[in-house]
Amino acid sequence: MSSLIGLHPITRRSLLSGIAASSAFVMLHPFAARAAGNQAHLRIMETTDIHVHVFPYDYYADKPNDTLGLARTASLIDAVRAEAGNSMLVDNGDFLQGNPLGDYIAYERGMKAGDKHPVINAMNVLGYDCGTLGNHEFNYGLDFMFNTLGGAKFPYVCANLTKGQLASDPKQDELFFKPYVILEKQIRDGSGTTSPIKVGIIGFVPPQIMMWDAKNLEGKAQTRDIVDAAKAWVPVMKEQGADIVIALSHSGIEGKGQNERMENASLYLAGVQGIDAVFTGHQHLVFPGPKTWDGIEGADPVKGTLMGKPAVMAGFWGSHMGLIDLLLEKDGKSWKIVDFTSEARPIYHRDDNRKIVADVKDKPEVIEAVKTDHEGALAYVRRPVGKSSAPLYSYFALVADDPSVQIVSNAQTWYIKDMLKEGQYKDLPVLSAAAPFKSGGRGGADYYTDVPAGDIAIKNVADLYLYPNTVQAVLINGAQVKDWLEMSAGMFNTVKAGSKDAPLLSSDFPSYNFDVIDGVTYQIDVSKPAKFDKDGKAVNPDSSRIVNLQFQGKPIDPEQKFVVATNNYRASGGGKFPAIGSDKIIFVAPDTNRDVIVRYIMNQGTINPSADDNWSFAKVADTTAIFETGPKGRQYAKDVKGAKIEDAGDGAEGFAKFRLMLG
Repeated sequence: MSSLIGLHPITRRSLLSGIAASSAFVMLHPFAARAAGNQAHLRIMETTDIHVHVFPYDYYADKPNDTLGLARTASLIDAVRAEAGNSMLVDNGDFLQGNPLGDYIAYERGMKAGDKHPVINAMNVLGYDCGTLGNHEFNYGLDFMFNTLGGAKFPYVCANLTKGQLASDPKQDELFFKPYVILEKQIRDGSGTTSPIKVGIIGFVPPQIMMWDAKNLEGKAQTRDIVDAAKAWVPVMKEQGADIVIALSHSGIEGKGQNERMENASLYLAGVQGIDAVFTGHQHLVFPGPKTWDGIEGADPVKGTLMGKPAVMAGFWGSHMGLIDLLLEKDGKSWKIVDFTSEARPIYHRDDNRKIVADVKDKPEVIEAVKTDHEGALAYVRRPVGKSSAPLYSYFALVADDPSVQIVSNAQTWYIKDMLKEGQYKDLPVLSAAAPFKSGGRGGADYYTDVPAGDIAIKNVADLYLYPNTVQAVLINGAQVKDWLEMSAGMFNTVKAGSKDAPLLSSDFPSYNFDVIDGVTYQIDVSKPAKFDKDGKAVNPDSSRIVNLQFQGKPIDPEQKFVVATNNYRASGGGKFPAIGSDKIIFVAPDTNRDVIVRYIMNQGTINPSADDNWSFAKVADTTAIFETGPKGRQYAKDVKGAKIEDAGDGAEGFAKFRLMLG
């Protein structure tokens, strides 16, 4: 094994991961192999943002999924424990809500005092040493959370969640949980001698839970700034004999400068004196890892450090296991860190054809612990949760306002208005941007949303919203709303006036970038060239495809401020839309778009997804264009609003052709 010690850390980690996953014999980590008599190797593993994903199963799509599941992560945990004798396992929060299994327990089965939650059952099988809270632990209320945590066979810590108002001194706060624990473990050194080590673990939750879950927390709780809480409690932990201090930070990594009550404060938390290692989460990203973290001063995404200290973020839904390996050295009666490595170890990879390949199998004991509730959740997602007064289909989503896009926008608007109702943006108008995801193309002639009127089951939501995006909101002005729509209008080829059956849709423009913005009305003039190319560059800066753009029946004011509900992909710059990026984000929701749609349907009971016809094509005299869609769309053609279309026969590869009359 010593031959691996000189390898680059990433290469070494990859080899070790592969060996652990595939070998029948145990391979020691280099730290264990080289530890001297006064040195010891300690492995600390992390799970984070599990969001109730225990089974490798997508409840929305109602089929197995090899990219997720604590039952899969469990196999990595077993392998790591076998690689070294000294190990610990921690969870970094957001385990209680996030998929239909969680909703089934909360809304259907119930969670009384003494009941066992399936996620806690699974975690008890794995033998966690400690956990902290994420923001989603509060989604079902405090009673539900405490009833759930009552079944855990390991402690939970949180240093910045108080009962009522904050004290003048953080150490005088009345806390719901112990701020930290100091666990005394027996650790075996390089000579085989066992001696005690005191590992202090402290936890933190995003302060923003007071906004995100105000209905459950207002008047009952308060939150303190993460870094302020750490500065108060870490010295106490050291005074009480903690050899090393581990921070469980359900908070992401940002490097724009420290500010009060930061949501993503892990970088600055790592700078607190006395903290030795940081386990992060919340952002659903992977650290260490390439590109995402480039340019953040104080973060080393290759070595895996924040402020020079080992740190890790283990993806989400069980996609990775976070691992920090510590080489410890005894200095008198205490231990100190003399070397470390950090990695996020995945449960799957993609082959050369981008096909998903599972790297590990389920741990049977975890599956068995959750099996009964999993089966209950399957029945739950297959049962109607609401009704639709009209069919939901996307056959004509690229040529007219569409019911499948309309329902997504309705849900996003409903959600963001509620989320921002008390803040500084409460008086601003809320628009919503949504795109059709299933609209043929390379997916083929059957790749369309098609949910009949009547009962809607939770799994039908996957047909409306394919991706596990989260809701975000941006703040922009009227001119930027127009440019957003100009970019979307790149979906269409330029159709010269007088053309007959010109091809309408650009084959190079993905449908998920064709955003419809609800809350305004407008027309698209395809006789003009697109203003932007696919990279957001203004190739025809004087062109204006978006005409008659109005808000509340009047021409839009270029200077007026608007909140636009969208998803994390678009808000962070996905699709390269002009002027849309992370600097415009004002709200990062703790919920996925899918979950928001489900909640909206449950809230409404019966939804009316009929398109409101807020956009259409501008007239171009004596001009027609041709587009293709799925042949099943023929049954809905007569119901299309805002566009004159007629059947134009069969297209290629099973598609149907339709003619759009622009004149």
